[in-house]
Amino acid sequence: MMRTIKKWLGLRQDMEFSFYATDFLFRKILRQNAKVPWAVHHTSTIRSPEKLARGKGTWPGDSPGVYINAFNGVRVGDYTNIGPNVAIVSANHDFVNNDHFTPAAPISIGKFCWMGAGATILPGVTLGDFTIVGAGAIVTKSFEEGYCVLAGNPAQIIKHLDKATCTSFAATKEQ
Repeated sequence: MMRTIKKWLGLRQDMEFSFYATDFLFRKILRQNAKVPWAVHHTSTIRSPEKLARGKGTWPGDSPGVYINAFNGVRVGDYTNIGPNVAIVSANHDFVNNDHFTPAAPISIGKFCWMGAGATILPGVTLGDFTIVGAGAIVTKSFEEGYCVLAGNPAQIIKHLDKATCTSFAATKEQ
């Protein structure tokens, strides 16, 4: 019965109905993250959601404690997961006047990526497809080639993924 109701309402099958009830309360009534056009966890914050582009099967902010500052733009590719307490920060405060943000290149995160719990992505970073950012990693530079696992502060490649295996998996999702 609940499956049918979720389908009829256009809700994700993998999320509990209580998630959507809480989202309705916080986003529609209390106006927290009100401009975000998809369901967001009530402890997550998305700044400038109009500058946040997301791919299919991607729901930035659905995990608890996510902070996304999209002032300079953020693009998140198809089927990318953003874990709890991840920070994606596209703009820093001006060093002298912290009421102002400094311009920077937008953040671009590829398809089939995964940001582990507590990871931080900083301004101007580009991550290629199938980039996994380990829990707590701080990504300060781009890894455009993708197909890798990053860890540490600053993040560095600790493992390369097999591109053929990744491409084969992607083909199953994109049919």
